[in-house]
Amino acid sequence: MKRPAPVTDLLTALLRGTPAELRLKEGRIWEVWDEAVGSKIALHAQPASFREGTLTLHVDSSPWLQQLTYLKKDLIAKVNEALDEELVKEIQLKGGKVRSAAAKPQQAPKRRKLSEDEQAWIKEQAETVTDPELRAVFESLIRKDKEHQDKG
Repeated sequence: MKRPAPVTDLLTALLRGTPAELRLKEGRIWEVWDEAVGSKIALHAQPASFREGTLTLHVDSSPWLQQLTYLKKDLIAKVNEALDEELVKEIQLKGGKVRSAAAKPQQAPKRRKLSEDEQAWIKEQAETVTDPELRAVFESLIRKDKEHQDKG
């Protein structure tokens, strides 16, 4: 390897063919949104959820909600182009709060304590990775994800 590979590339290769691969692809929507649609639209509309090809956007005002209704096809095309894949099939618009990049909270998210069973499960999942460094990264990612999930 000439230079270190980005973690996203490693995870993509590791998760290829699993249900988690699709979730990783879907998560990129949030990464590309601002650049794909432009700062003016991104200031008033942000992705809220994605399910089965439908991207739900929170829009901060009625005038923008109306304007974006007419731009749905363009938005779909721009996001899919930025993703290099046709993931978004439909856009649903909802009124809601939109946070600008500057207004996003900088505090660390709350974490919960993991049970012994959860810790054992994480170790078991990570054991499938043969490379020790990659295994440690993979284990850390799973642990952080579990710590941020509600138990239930």
